[in-house]
Amino acid sequence: MQFQKGKKAYEWPGGAHLALSIVVNVEEGAEANILDGDKHPEPVDEMGIALRHAIRNYGNESNYRYGIARGAPRVMRLLEQYGIRATFTACAQALERAPQLAAEIVRQGHEVTSHGWRWAHQFRMSEDEERAYIRRAADSIEKTTGKRPQGWLSRYLFTPNTRRLLKEEGFTYHMDDYGDDEPSWDTEDGKPIVVLPYQVDNNDMKMWSAPAHTPAQWLEYAIDNFEWSLREGAHEVNMMSIGLHLRIIGRPGRIGYLERFLAHVKERSQQPHGPWIATREEIARHFAQCVPCPGR
Repeated sequence: MQFQKGKKAYEWPGGAHLALSIVVNVEEGAEANILDGDKHPEPVDEMGIALRHAIRNYGNESNYRYGIARGAPRVMRLLEQYGIRATFTACAQALERAPQLAAEIVRQGHEVTSHGWRWAHQFRMSEDEERAYIRRAADSIEKTTGKRPQGWLSRYLFTPNTRRLLKEEGFTYHMDDYGDDEPSWDTEDGKPIVVLPYQVDNNDMKMWSAPAHTPAQWLEYAIDNFEWSLREGAHEVNMMSIGLHLRIIGRPGRIGYLERFLAHVKERSQQPHGPWIATREEIARHFAQCVPCPGR
């Protein structure tokens, strides 16, 4: 633990004091549904009822559909308007079922990384099941987008095998970490992978889960996080993640607050030592170029 850091070990491109990653989660269409052979509908029910019976939850299905039908166009328009390239952590099945969204993500030049084959819990899987799950997700995203994903974000939990399996499948970074504000290396089994930490405290899910932030509170927190991290970046290496969901931030009463955040960071990016707004793959590759992997 260092309470007073010295000279930074490396710099972000252009002398930026912060690497900012905009992360858009695409889960809609990959959630649990008895039509897909699940025993019950999606248990994390954002409509307030968690059904554990083998019946369809039509209301919640429509909630997820909203993310594709109305939320996605709003988010995509803003990203293009502000010239921001994001990382889409996508469930492979969700992109398969939303080909127009997949095509627009590719057209705008965003990164697509893996959020699993479906929006499912892999911690219950055996090693062989998890290996097949990871491979199926990567194969699907490559087929849908034309590029194999480089990163992985689990649904909440992962197994002791996950990182080793990701390395075996050629992934370059793993997002399931909340222990720092800068990347690091994992070489536990002798093979390297970049650990690219994620943040949940400023995730837009905070506007849905109880007790919930108002959109104004979420924006205030996100900007405070951004400004402090940028200020601290004068003497420390910092990165920041903003996690978004189409069915949450894409609502009419929330999307304007995302626009205010994007306008704020875009303006700051034009100033000396402002943020480097980058995809997660770009951040991981820059880190790997600057920081030699231990043992190599």
